[in-house]
Amino acid sequence: MAGSILIVTEDEKLLDDLLRLCAAAGAEAEVAHGAPPGPGVWEGAPLVLVGDDRAGPLSRSARASARRAGVLLVCRDLDDPGVWRRGMGIGAEHVVFLPDGEPWLTGRIADAAEGVGRQALTVGVLGGCGGAGASTLACALAVTAARAGHRTVLVDADPLGGGLDIPLGGERAEGLRWPALAESRGRVGGVALEESLPVLHGLRVLSWDRGDSVAVPSEAVRAVLGAARRRGGVVVVDLPRWLDESVAEALSQLDLGLLVVPAELRAVAAAHRVASRTGMVLRDLRAVVRGCAGSGLAGGEIARLLGLRLAGEVPTEAGLSASVDAGRPPGTDARSPLARFCAGFWARAMPESGGAPPAGGLGSVAV
Repeated sequence: MAGSILIVTEDEKLLDDLLRLCAAAGAEAEVAHGAPPGPGVWEGAPLVLVGDDRAGPLSRSARASARRAGVLLVCRDLDDPGVWRRGMGIGAEHVVFLPDGEPWLTGRIADAAEGVGRQALTVGVLGGCGGAGASTLACALAVTAARAGHRTVLVDADPLGGGLDIPLGGERAEGLRWPALAESRGRVGGVALEESLPVLHGLRVLSWDRGDSVAVPSEAVRAVLGAARRRGGVVVVDLPRWLDESVAEALSQLDLGLLVVPAELRAVAAAHRVASRTGMVLRDLRAVVRGCAGSGLAGGEIARLLGLRLAGEVPTEAGLSASVDAGRPPGTDARSPLARFCAGFWARAMPESGGAPPAGGLGSVAV
């Protein structure tokens, strides 16, 4: 079966365990009995699980000489020193010992079944002070990324922010919100998560419902963000200014953070405190300065005072609130200053086709 996990073993107990793990990961499995897998089967499977009982014979077959990625040797005896030699004989990437390795192996099987490749470029946005416009920028970044053809997920990580589905016009859209995912633990399927979220303006949105605020534990944040990132493309996270365990978990999964700072002295002072706390967790935090014209404060000078790199300046956009009220989310008008800033940001951060970050990493990108 095309796309099925290939299992190569004659050990019935091991086979039962591997089939159980495949079922838990939501993956189909094909079992090769007796002779080595036929032409195309070995090469075409997204993942090959070889039982230790078949490693010796397989290493002497033509299949093992056709080295490929995604081969795992599965065994039970931690005290057998020969297992590493047998693993090398079949070109295994890893040797997995059961039962201790079951959680890791289940995740690896699920990743293979989902066709996981490069993870999403994950960008967090937070305000340097109240009313800085971080949520507006987060929405605009997500709308612009989706319009450019990237798979995009917008995650609202601020339970007191009112809900990002509202400026996107989707407060009544069908799909899951954070309260339904607050008990998530372990591994959440990327495809299942994506299909469960509301679709607004070409992107998936994870926001809050209109009920009482629900505390989302850091374990749930880890599981949900991990699932969103495994699908590739772009993940934009709107973050609060405070720092607790759940926010710290979200920060730890970011590739890049954008701190939105109005060009005002009081805002810069407040942003300095936010930057200091956030910088303890997030390695790459950059400043986006809003409304420099007429303020007497240049964006580069504000970034220097904060000890951050400047990601860019966003002019004040007249009529933005009225546009949102009329059902036009931030970033919808490609000619607007905000949309042009976002388009330029993505062009620098993701210059390769298909939405992949540059090979040198974001540290080398002047965004």
